[in-house]
Amino acid sequence: MSIRILVADNHGILRQGIQALIEKQSDMEVVGQADNGLTAVEMTRELQPDVVLMDVTMPILNGIEATRQIKQELPETKVLALSVHAKREFVLDMVKAGVSGYVVKECVLDDLVRAIKAVIDNQSYLSPQIASIVLEDIIKDSIFDITSNRYELLSAREKQILQLLTEGRPAKQIASRLGLSVKTIEASRRQIMGKANVDNLVDLTKYAIRKGLTTV
Repeated sequence: MSIRILVADNHGILRQGIQALIEKQSDMEVVGQADNGLTAVEMTRELQPDVVLMDVTMPILNGIEATRQIKQELPETKVLALSVHAKREFVLDMVKAGVSGYVVKECVLDDLVRAIKAVIDNQSYLSPQIASIVLEDIIKDSIFDITSNRYELLSAREKQILQLLTEGRPAKQIASRLGLSVKTIEASRRQIMGKANVDNLVDLTKYAIRKGLTTV
């Protein structure tokens, strides 16, 4: 039976390239593509793939939050981060969200295939530069130190609102998308800024960029 894979990346050419490479394998097939994190969650729910290849920075819902939601709803689904980002903060946030592996996009096809097969066998797979980051943090015993990370104070909904705000979407549009009132969005923005310990949108955007919510 083929390993069923969902590719989540906001770059169409890259998604097509990954699919073409994967489908050269006789025991793998791509069952769907998602161009943002929210669609990735919805398609995972619908298609129930064995593995989701997840980019970190995507619009609407970033890969970190998408991974967290997928693992909460479908814990048996394996999520493999596939990203250009090898920054410590992105890596550790993806690990804490529940990924089974983390591969940088500069890897060769053999590495990606090896990573997919490893996570299917309930093993972890980290690119060498990613492994060094995780190992260093394990040694420091801080990888799961939630109390030191203000980001963990935000609820899943607040994280989604934060991403949409820093993508430049007006409160009315966010309210319509999430089925909330404009007043609720404005109140949430104040709460988010308080938890992030910032007092203006510029600093809030910088905060979101550091957390991998947006690249603007």
